[in-house]
Amino acid sequence: MAQTFYTNGNIIDVVNEKIFSGSILTEDGRILEVGEDLVCPPGTKVVDFKGGYVSPGLFNCHTHICLDCGATSTIGGRDAAVTIMALENCRRLIEGGVTFIRDVGGKDYIDLDVRDAANAGKIDAPQMQAAGKLLCMTGGHGWQSGRECDSPDECRKAAREQIREGVDLVKIMATGGVMSGGDQPGATQLTEEEMRPAIQAAHNAGLKTATHAQGMEGIKNALRAGIDSVEHGFFLDDWCFDFMKQHGVFLDPTLSAMYWIKVKGTAAGIPDWAVKKVENTIDAHTASVAAAYKAGVKIALGTDAGTPFNNFEKTAYEMVLMEGAGMDAWTVLRSGTITAAQLCGVEKTHGTIEPGKTASFTVYGGNPLENIQAVMDCRMTVIKDKIYTHD
Repeated sequence: MAQTFYTNGNIIDVVNEKIFSGSILTEDGRILEVGEDLVCPPGTKVVDFKGGYVSPGLFNCHTHICLDCGATSTIGGRDAAVTIMALENCRRLIEGGVTFIRDVGGKDYIDLDVRDAANAGKIDAPQMQAAGKLLCMTGGHGWQSGRECDSPDECRKAAREQIREGVDLVKIMATGGVMSGGDQPGATQLTEEEMRPAIQAAHNAGLKTATHAQGMEGIKNALRAGIDSVEHGFFLDDWCFDFMKQHGVFLDPTLSAMYWIKVKGTAAGIPDWAVKKVENTIDAHTASVAAAYKAGVKIALGTDAGTPFNNFEKTAYEMVLMEGAGMDAWTVLRSGTITAAQLCGVEKTHGTIEPGKTASFTVYGGNPLENIQAVMDCRMTVIKDKIYTHD
């Protein structure tokens, strides 16, 4: 049994909304004790937080580790090259303080193999859940690496194929998107009737589902079909909010994806048609997030990392954008910790710093409750007692 005593930290309690100076005693990747007056057992390894602000490990609930963050968000290339890139993206996630990800669409099941290696501790990577091949209509958003399906029966079979491969969730495409030429974010793609059997197949297997859904009609189709989380959610109304609260559906807004396309623009090589889509929808997207927050919808942190200039090490910037959209700092911190853990179904083992939970922490140089920008200064990442320090 290997114990570690973490000391000299400002512990962030995201549930009770307080910060206290204290220590954490762990054993083999699990938290044993947390408190202000803990005594280090003799012979125990000591890790000094150096006065940093210690948060539960940061989640990113919407990543694409097989994408390259380039101007056109490429997923092509040989499997070996994509795998090498995915491993580098995992390293960058750790650099940004991320300890757990939900990867929502990979290439040729590379994401599943990386997940298995990550969760076994064989590589430097956050703990992971992975969706395998996303489900889309023929020629729909994400078709290049997804599983095309065009009827209720095909969609059911496609979901079952992903389950057979060992996915953790099933990802379904309800609308068009920003980075696919020839469609619009508001255009419906897979229908309610097509999504329902795929969602039912996932639920029958004990898995959750997520939908890429930007336009309102597609969002409502997915909600009525039984989806568990809405990814992006550009256009939402009170009906959506009421339904999501009643049925426990999460919103994973990925504000970062739109932000970096707007900031970098065509000057960085992003296609003009993609930039125009962002310009036409970004204000509505931000307004939808603000309204969802005010309505009491559960909002989890995801960035769509892998899309243009949406770098994996910048995950925490999503919190800055969330606060900019009107969310209070405590809710923002919960979005990337306990709320994200609830979305992923791992809240019993992750998301807070308390006995029995996984020993995964993100240590910031400053207090994010005083200045949310402090989340961009990650000094240390701990994943199941494996320590990564950042200069």
